[in-house]
Amino acid sequence: MYPNLKLAIFKKGLQQNELSRIVGINEANLSKIIRGYRRPSESQKRVLATYLEADETWLFESYDVTVKPRLESNSEAPQRDKDGEYPQGNL
Repeated sequence: MYPNLKLAIFKKGLQQNELSRIVGINEANLSKIIRGYRRPSESQKRVLATYLEADETWLFESYDVTVKPRLESNSEAPQRDKDGEYPQGNL
């Protein structure tokens, strides 16, 4: 995912479809690039960075947005006893 690219597009006041027309990148491909499902070519990086007036390295910093599974229990949360009651000291 390239959140900096998305931010730069927003700051420029553009919609993805407008940007795709301006820079000559297919709208579906641009969407995939922004969401991290497709790697941009060097020429696509260059044209986007130039038009958006942004540093190419910053624009295409990638972030892993994998959601980690929740833990079964939160050890910091008050735990109920066998009768389903909270102990007096944990409220």
